[in-house]
Amino acid sequence: MRKSQLLDAGQSLIGRNVVVHVHGVSIDLRTLVSQYFRKKSSQGPDLLPSGPPPWSKEPTVVIKTRFTSLFGVAAPVMQGGMQWIGDAGLAAAVSNAGGLGTITALTFPTPEALAEQVARCRELTDRPFAVNLTTLPSIDPPPYGDYQDVIIDMGVPVVETSGSNPATFVETYHRAGIKVVHKATSVKHALKAEQAGADAVAVIGFEAAGHPGELDVPLFVLLAAAAQKLTIPVLAAGGIADGRGLTAALALGAEGVLMATRFMATTEASIHDRVKQELVARDELQTNLIFRQLRNTARVSKNSVSDEVVSILAAGGEFGDVRALVAGRRGRTVYETGDLEAGIWWAGLSQALIHDVPTCADLISRMVDEAEDTIAHTLAADIA
Repeated sequence: MRKSQLLDAGQSLIGRNVVVHVHGVSIDLRTLVSQYFRKKSSQGPDLLPSGPPPWSKEPTVVIKTRFTSLFGVAAPVMQGGMQWIGDAGLAAAVSNAGGLGTITALTFPTPEALAEQVARCRELTDRPFAVNLTTLPSIDPPPYGDYQDVIIDMGVPVVETSGSNPATFVETYHRAGIKVVHKATSVKHALKAEQAGADAVAVIGFEAAGHPGELDVPLFVLLAAAAQKLTIPVLAAGGIADGRGLTAALALGAEGVLMATRFMATTEASIHDRVKQELVARDELQTNLIFRQLRNTARVSKNSVSDEVVSILAAGGEFGDVRALVAGRRGRTVYETGDLEAGIWWAGLSQALIHDVPTCADLISRMVDEAEDTIAHTLAADIA
């Protein structure tokens, strides 16, 4: 594109607010052309002269999705629930940074303790936040109903759910004015959540920490397949840690991302610094998949304990043979003391993309900036 063509395109946008919508993402074309001009102007005298175009002194790409609008956040980034990690301090830090922070209900031993965390979060932020309540079948289940009552009675804006049929609770939350983000590891379950009335679905790729399901479908395929069929906003989870992942997720049809492992390595995460530095040091090969034989697959950090669990179950062992090794209290010890061999602890493949321990504000700002730069500069230039 030559100078005259660029000028014609630019002048046609002066004074106009032109927005294009792609997969639910709104991009200001006037800003896009503005940044495109800047890049092209540096590539030769026969193009545009250097300097910003007349309508924009400080161009920024505006990325606005249905997720940001519906949930009242500035950035299309949600912090996923994390056992022993998702407390009020971290949730508020994420929300204050423009994302959607999440308190993990079952981290706290009683519903009353959860209520204290919700109250504390409200002291730390005036922005929307969520509470994660995972409801799994159990011989001795926690008092899920009491935790749910706290979420409703305290008017938590958003609840993140997983582990059971959302049809059993979505209507209850909606009557209280609470939005529901349900996590699903398959297209089938994502559609079921939509049919139940969930406000958004987070699709969990096989790269994720925690329980990524039994189908072993990686995020790129799962996300693209789900986005083709769902009409509600979709969040992408599993293997995302930076702005490149955010850009890719948007391109595949997501309207935001959900991250957990990446938020472990932030200043505000209340876990031992040795764990954070270990996440910085590790690559994509240093996780284990445990409980495969029990059809309750979990991706965890690779250490001597998870190696032993894998070995025992591969040899025909049963859950009782590994119960002591996988006890939650042992995992909590890892986070509290920094003893990386004390027990099982969670980590996803995104640890390969973690290179520092920033504040939540710096992380989210950097992610959005990187995504904006990729869309406005790299992709726009390639198209041109």
